[in-house]
Amino acid sequence: MYEHGMIAPVVALVIWTMIMLVWLYATRIPAMAKAKVDPEKIKDGGAPFDMLPVGPRRVASNYNHLHEQPTLFYAICFALQFMDQTQPINIGLAWLYVVLRILHSLIQATVNIIMIRWLVFMAASLVLAALAFHAAMAVGMVDMSFLH
Repeated sequence: MYEHGMIAPVVALVIWTMIMLVWLYATRIPAMAKAKVDPEKIKDGGAPFDMLPVGPRRVASNYNHLHEQPTLFYAICFALQFMDQTQPINIGLAWLYVVLRILHSLIQATVNIIMIRWLVFMAASLVLAALAFHAAMAVGMVDMSFLH
């Protein structure tokens, strides 16, 4: 797992995003057919998606969420990789972020208990902040020499 540094967790989250895309269309297309939504009427952003059941809407929302904060994750992982900051702590944090984002997806797309989903999101955000802090230390933006 460690031989690919920060890249393996990035690939894993991209694969998860693609899984969510498949899940999105596996639920949305049948729901649109059942609700008799004409794709031509929504091609320019018209949104009778509110007519769809909550399940397909949750999956679609989560797929969109995987294109928001995780973009920062991708950037910070590549930055850490390029700076040769592939210590086990950073790799472990990156994998933890991936696990938390998958858990967030599963919660949102199924039961969608907001408080649990929020706690998982906040945990992932703290992990991302730790990765960003490590990158800031690596580029000299944070001086921790006072600890020595």
